[in-house]
Amino acid sequence: MPHHDPDELDSYAVILTQLLPGTWTSELRPHDVRADQHVLTVGVWDMNQVAEALAARPLEHDVILTRDDGRRLFLMDHPHYEDEFLIAAMAPVGVHTEAFRAVREPDGITIPGDPERATEAVITDLLPRYETALAQVNANTARLTSTASRPDTLVMTWTESGELSVSTDHGEVAEILTGNGFVPDTDRHTYLLAGDDTAHQAQCVRAAGTALGVIHVGVTLQNAPHRSAPTTTRVPAPRPPTPNTLRSR
Repeated sequence: MPHHDPDELDSYAVILTQLLPGTWTSELRPHDVRADQHVLTVGVWDMNQVAEALAARPLEHDVILTRDDGRRLFLMDHPHYEDEFLIAAMAPVGVHTEAFRAVREPDGITIPGDPERATEAVITDLLPRYETALAQVNANTARLTSTASRPDTLVMTWTESGELSVSTDHGEVAEILTGNGFVPDTDRHTYLLAGDDTAHQAQCVRAAGTALGVIHVGVTLQNAPHRSAPTTTRVPAPRPPTPNTLRSR
């Protein structure tokens, strides 16, 4: 088994930070062989050769390369060759595990001891796959955040003047309301539907309810407090869908 000097890995990493595009820093991390290997490498975004190398023997040291925009790379000695190294992307932190679902890991690569050739391999091979995976995770995170903040049921309330009033701060819901006749109030969180034409009001409610149902939002109609029952027939609300939930990875 080859002997690996942590100072050599550290020096190699410093050269990479100077050659890679962007502004990078490096951090050498010596490890106690008795430390929990999984905790040390939990962020390594790899299910291929880097993961196999980490599972094969205790990790004595590694280097984390960090770009000023938060991208991180994991660098370690090759377990079998003194003149080669392994480098892999690191997954973003603070992201819901569901955001990684169906996203393929941007598996790491072997790079040579020549820093210039290594840099070229990282730029042309690893970084593009890293960016693709990050974009998918970010898109999933945005979708999950939107779904989590969206109401399961929207309450439409008749006012004393016969208008229907709805309060929401969810952009997609607000867009559906305004697209079906609701007018935003001054605070932009309340939307009103005129009641001077009850037939038109009912038509707008039905259309809005159908569109809201597509995004799994139910509709409930209610009277304002102390308001007598309306003289027109109330529009039945669409059946509320099953509430949205987040599943763990």
